[in-house]
Amino acid sequence: GNHGFTASSSADDEAPLLFARAIPSDCIIFITIKFATFLLEKPSAIWLQRAVLSHRRQRADPLQNRIGDDAMRQVRTTYLHSRCGDDARAFDHRALRTRVDQQPGERATDPHPLGGDAPFVTNDKYRKHFRDNSLFIGANVRKHVNLGQADFTPIFLSEIPQLFEDPDFNVDVTLIMCSPPDQHGYCSLGTSVDCTRSAILSATHNIGLINEAVPRTHGDGHVHISHFDAVYQHNAPLPEHKSSLVIDPVTERIGQYIANELIPDKACLQMGIGSIPDAVLQCLHNHQNLGIHTEMFSDGILDLVDMGIISNSYKYHHRGKLATSFAMGTKRLYDFVADNPLVLFCDCSYINDTEVIRANPLTHAINSCIEVDITGQVCADSIGTKMYSGVGGQMDFMRGAALSPGGKAIMSLSSATGKGQPKILPVLKPGAGVVTTRAHVQYIVTEYGIAKLYGRTLRERAKSLIELAHPDHREDLEKAAFERFGRLTLNGSEGEQRVDGDD
Repeated sequence: GNHGFTASSSADDEAPLLFARAIPSDCIIFITIKFATFLLEKPSAIWLQRAVLSHRRQRADPLQNRIGDDAMRQVRTTYLHSRCGDDARAFDHRALRTRVDQQPGERATDPHPLGGDAPFVTNDKYRKHFRDNSLFIGANVRKHVNLGQADFTPIFLSEIPQLFEDPDFNVDVTLIMCSPPDQHGYCSLGTSVDCTRSAILSATHNIGLINEAVPRTHGDGHVHISHFDAVYQHNAPLPEHKSSLVIDPVTERIGQYIANELIPDKACLQMGIGSIPDAVLQCLHNHQNLGIHTEMFSDGILDLVDMGIISNSYKYHHRGKLATSFAMGTKRLYDFVADNPLVLFCDCSYINDTEVIRANPLTHAINSCIEVDITGQVCADSIGTKMYSGVGGQMDFMRGAALSPGGKAIMSLSSATGKGQPKILPVLKPGAGVVTTRAHVQYIVTEYGIAKLYGRTLRERAKSLIELAHPDHREDLEKAAFERFGRLTLNGSEGEQRVDGDD
């Protein structure tokens, strides 16, 4: 084309990477061998290394179990593929039984324990030998983290692969659940590629659990069986997450506001799992040509795909395809992604890369939180000092969507808890963490409407957010806002329009 790009390595290490990420997908380029070598050696250029696990390794047959007992006794960190951490029987294979017979002290790193038994924290047989370190807290480990019986590491999902490459964070062994190998010897990571491929690349030893229930998926999740030092047969159903068939009126109104007033046709969507994402998706049946680029998805998108509403036709990256890092849902979802070239499962350092996200026009990131203060600070990972979930990919997508042409960074929550406690507060609870800063939030949605915070002063934000609060809580918020900001006037010229403080 006529783009006129030139490339060479330079003293500024980031300049070539910024150039490479800016290249249009239909552009043919020529680069020097020196520059190509530079790109391949950059750890951050994971998007150019995504075929590494497809290469054969010159190793003996993994069925012979090349991990000796002495090696297992020296293990200090074990990475648990999300499917393995949910299944107690995954711990009963010889390689890990050898470790259980030794002294305690091993750290079990679990990226996102979403459900299941979590035997490494619930079963005394394993708990005295493993100490769980979750990178995102699921319901099955939440109690133990808050009791001090398990650990949590706050980290952006996009940075976990980089963490695994850090020499101060060694991954000794991975426990990976994968599909049976095909005729060429390639297994599939199925519905959970996320940071798992990076863990395999970084680990000293890899253990494969061959499960016929794991679907073969397209994207970055192909692993040649030679990358495993030992493999075991482990057939078990995948854990399912079933969404509620009935959405309550409050959540339904939030979904309607987001779908009908914020999301345009041709938008590229990121949303997670839960009642609000499901409510939004159910309100999109009159939209056209939507796309999906998200860290994870569930069953909620399937009807929209079947109806042709999700076409992925206007995305910049992977046009015509749904791009994700992992998926969690029911058997219907697992059957949908099985050998489906429409769906790409990619490394989370790529899917959650802000530069990749922003390149898709009209990216709309829809996230939820626990509470927000009247200036727009968002807590999404804790209730006061009690940890609840984690950082995940919220900030990755909130920032990427805000930078996307025509995109929006949307935060949603109900105005009150089920017990009637306010979620919009004068200040966050003591000990609550700020996951998304007041500068990153553009829109906040409750069942009472939408507040656009982007470009607004603290006083304007306070007034807008008080209007989104439950009516029972507005008076207290108005008093707190007046004490902090004085009279809440808008635009300076509306000096007589006050929220409170009137004489």
